[in-house]
Amino acid sequence: MAASASAPPTPSSLKRIVAASLIGTTIEWYDFFLYGSAAALVFNKLFFPDSDPLVGTLLSFLTYAVGFAARPLGALVFGHYGDRIGRKKLLVLSLLMMGGATFAIGLMPTHATIGTAAPVLLTVLRLIQGFALGGEWGGAVLLVSEHGDAERRGFWASWPQTGAPAGQLLATGVLSALTALLSDAAFTSWGWRIPFLLSGVLVIVGLWIRLSVDESPVFKEALAKAEERKAAAGAATEKMPLVAVLRHHWRDVLVAMGARMAENISYYVITAFILVYATTSTGLSKQTALNAVLIASAVHFAVIPAWGALSDRIGRRPVYLIGAIGVGAWMFPFFALIDSASFGNLLLAVTVGLVLHGAMYAPQAAFFSEMFATRMRYSGASIGAQFSSVAAGAPAPLIATALLADYDSSTPIALYVIAAALITVVAIVCARETRHRDLADVDAEPARPGVPSPRRADDAGSRIA
Repeated sequence: MAASASAPPTPSSLKRIVAASLIGTTIEWYDFFLYGSAAALVFNKLFFPDSDPLVGTLLSFLTYAVGFAARPLGALVFGHYGDRIGRKKLLVLSLLMMGGATFAIGLMPTHATIGTAAPVLLTVLRLIQGFALGGEWGGAVLLVSEHGDAERRGFWASWPQTGAPAGQLLATGVLSALTALLSDAAFTSWGWRIPFLLSGVLVIVGLWIRLSVDESPVFKEALAKAEERKAAAGAATEKMPLVAVLRHHWRDVLVAMGARMAENISYYVITAFILVYATTSTGLSKQTALNAVLIASAVHFAVIPAWGALSDRIGRRPVYLIGAIGVGAWMFPFFALIDSASFGNLLLAVTVGLVLHGAMYAPQAAFFSEMFATRMRYSGASIGAQFSSVAAGAPAPLIATALLADYDSSTPIALYVIAAALITVVAIVCARETRHRDLADVDAEPARPGVPSPRRADDAGSRIA
């Protein structure tokens, strides 16, 4: 491939690209996590008031899970067009959709006003949120990955990943401030709407920054070469990126899905379900639980780039395995510390859990980007990441809450996370190391004994262009 495809941008332009991706993903995750926190704290009372409190929480988490069900569809649609017309346009659209849905939730009438129509409307808006987020992640990490070089890609691509803890930090911080300043009655009546309405302001800021960056040079070169091949072949048409992914990269999709299991499940148990467990099983206040998640999210934000940089030195797989094995091993101590009903122990439990989660989440952006050829990378990375979320993150708070209701014990929940960690370990062990790959020639995988050398990315591209 031409040198221009893989030549790194200037430091100032790369920082601007990282900032655009980070701010956008922070806003998207703020919107998404805000819903999860509200589902744990107030939505059971506002939209399912006729249910038993724990059943109401289950129903509330069910609408939370619906957002995950829409993420694979978002991954397919955004991945398809992101691989056809570019990453930037789709990122702007995802931000508008997510922000608009979140703002609308802040204006929604509750069950007391319009009856059963309220949870139905809530579910529709949650579907829009999930659809938008399903397309957001792949584009944001690819925009950074494709602008940088292989030497520090793990570090730079990990910055959009910090949008998750930053969004969690922002959402939890706003909710924590409101619950501290307002009475329970005021927060339940109208205070919960404020953080949702703030999303409108954040979206305007995010759009202003995102519109200022350029399209990925790797994608522009791949698109130009595809157009040249199409012109030379006459009427030949380009296959759908999804078809190309399933044909050329199905093993990588399975690896990505397996890699996401422990990362996704552990995160939502640690940050969303914990708000239920700490308040119902140990008697801690919701303010105490929110404060613990708030502080731990700040630490999570700080360690992700460090894990990303380590993956540049020792590889994506070793760092990912540290996180997967660590999270599994931490689950029993995690719940034991929370059961002590001490804020210090609660904070330690959540912080260590998120630090270990960061070891999986940080290298994930570069790792998944390096698996797929340019003209199918948005689709491949998004499909691998988002399809697994339906089986992993979507039901995690729901399953954890149901296990708590059935067994009145944390042991089944710990075993649930450990099982997910085992799946992820197997997936990573089966994966190949990717840290030295040039994204302009990502199919040039290291030859293995007895296996023919794989095609170059431009050869694979000729089959889909």
